[in-house]
Amino acid sequence: MILLKNATAVQFEPALVKQGVDIVIDNGLIKDVGTNLSSKYPNALIKDLKGQLVMPGIVCSHNHFYSGLARGIMADIKPSPDFISILKNLWWRLDRALDEEALYYSGLICSLEAIKSGCTSVIDHHASPNVIAGSLATLRKGFLKTGLRGMTCFETTDRNRGLDEMAEGVEENIRFAELIDAAKAKGEEPYLVEAHIGAHAPFTVSNEGLSLLSNAVKKTGRGLHIHVAEDTYDVTHSHHHYDQDLVERLDSYGLINNKSLLAHGLFLSDKDIAILNDKDGFLVHNARSNMNNNVGYNDKLASFKNVALGTDGIGADMFEELKFSFFKHRDAGGPMWPDSFLKFLGNGNELLSRNFSAKFGQLTPGHKADLTILEYMSPTPLMADNLAGHFAFGFNASHVSSVMVEGQFVYEDREFPFDVAPIYAEAQKVAARLWKNMDALKS
Repeated sequence: MILLKNATAVQFEPALVKQGVDIVIDNGLIKDVGTNLSSKYPNALIKDLKGQLVMPGIVCSHNHFYSGLARGIMADIKPSPDFISILKNLWWRLDRALDEEALYYSGLICSLEAIKSGCTSVIDHHASPNVIAGSLATLRKGFLKTGLRGMTCFETTDRNRGLDEMAEGVEENIRFAELIDAAKAKGEEPYLVEAHIGAHAPFTVSNEGLSLLSNAVKKTGRGLHIHVAEDTYDVTHSHHHYDQDLVERLDSYGLINNKSLLAHGLFLSDKDIAILNDKDGFLVHNARSNMNNNVGYNDKLASFKNVALGTDGIGADMFEELKFSFFKHRDAGGPMWPDSFLKFLGNGNELLSRNFSAKFGQLTPGHKADLTILEYMSPTPLMADNLAGHFAFGFNASHVSSVMVEGQFVYEDREFPFDVAPIYAEAQKVAARLWKNMDALKS
């Protein structure tokens, strides 16, 4: 049992800022919240936070851990004037160059960086066409090594080997979901990692593939995680080949439900948005990635019932992502203020609640003890009414001092519980080899 003493409790939704709070953690859950609780729990290990901010864990709701060794990439990348050429010349070469070792270190580094940035959980979307079977279990090792909570899935696609590749991707998704179910049943280790059923995007998944995915969703009870309408090409392709809007097509195969996670969605039709809202699914907005790929802006954010924030592989700094999301929205003439984007950030915990069948996102008894702790000295009053303003204009990842997942510190007083220097040193060697492998591949 751990007692976090003298904390400043911060909650996203409903907004809360309260000083002098004690939080008792036991068996992975918040057990009690109040003042002067040390006498009530005399056997608890006490950590005096001296006024540091304690908030529900921060979630990155869409990421690509396979891209972890791409930073500063030194491979021969052709000029890429449009979205499809960016995919073909960079990302689809990178994912084909991955082997098991590169995948492991990419996922492990991304897990460490996410924690250091204040994330307690990351929802990953994976691709490694030449290492399909067992790839998700390899990523899971990184989550468990670092103590990061997360979800992952394999990006089912036909872009390399057609239907055979799609079938292998679906099989890997099912195999991983069954691995998770078996691990839960045995109770041999912390339940930190869950599964989605993954697919790349509608334009690289045929109707035969959607049928396979539909069966996988029904068999496993999981939701679909897919990119949609990241570029106008996806919409045009669907109209050309299937005479349907994107979400309409996915829904016709029973793939939209309250566990569905659709990334980007810049160019979804009003009909598509209505379907997603009616099925209570999620859109995940990735502002920096959209800007980097020059694909445009999602000016319909306010029309979606459920919105969360992700990075699409540009690290896992959700403080920075919230800022970019808000500033880009304002730059595009949008009407929303920081409180809307703080709600989007907090919605990542709702995604966890739906998939882990547990309570996340509030500092109340019975909720998971996934917590982000900040050492933040504010020059102005910090209160519930201006909390979102501090997120947009004040907080950043450098303020993260500690991170707790499932009631355990995975990062405490800016230190990991194990030496990470050898991991980074090895990752540099693996990255250099990965880049050479990319140059040996044709676009």
